[in-house]
Amino acid sequence: MATETQMRFRQLDRILDIKPGESIRASLTVQGSEDYLRDHFPLFKVMPGVLMLEALFQASCWLIRSTDQFRHSLLTLKEARNVKFADFMEPGQSLEIQAEILKSDEGTVTIKASGTKGDVVAVSARLIISRSSLADKDPGLAALDEFMKESMRKELHKLVKND
Repeated sequence: MATETQMRFRQLDRILDIKPGESIRASLTVQGSEDYLRDHFPLFKVMPGVLMLEALFQASCWLIRSTDQFRHSLLTLKEARNVKFADFMEPGQSLEIQAEILKSDEGTVTIKASGTKGDVVAVSARLIISRSSLADKDPGLAALDEFMKESMRKELHKLVKND
């Protein structure tokens, strides 16, 4: 019996709006069943700050992929600047992520991103993301490179359609 799997560590529930080359708006609701909540913290369950930052990074990656038409299979967080955590995310609460491209060159993209909980900014950062492809590093990996790009296209479709 074939079943479809969902990315276990996907930090976004859906993409609300995406404007390639400009910005993205996405959302995440902390369900309460996430593995990390068992340990972080048992008596005060909150989403770890590093996962809030990961949500900003993931939304930014979808913006870059759609802007570049999935030209690069590898997007790597090169630098996180001015990271600020201002509020906790507890089960049942939603984080709305906004990210916009500030600067782009051949190898990197600079993104300004934030996550709000209602009217409160819970996390913000400036992200520098490098982009490359497996095939650029090793032409023998071209098939894997294309597989990764196609997988990401399908995942984006799920996030936009909220399947």
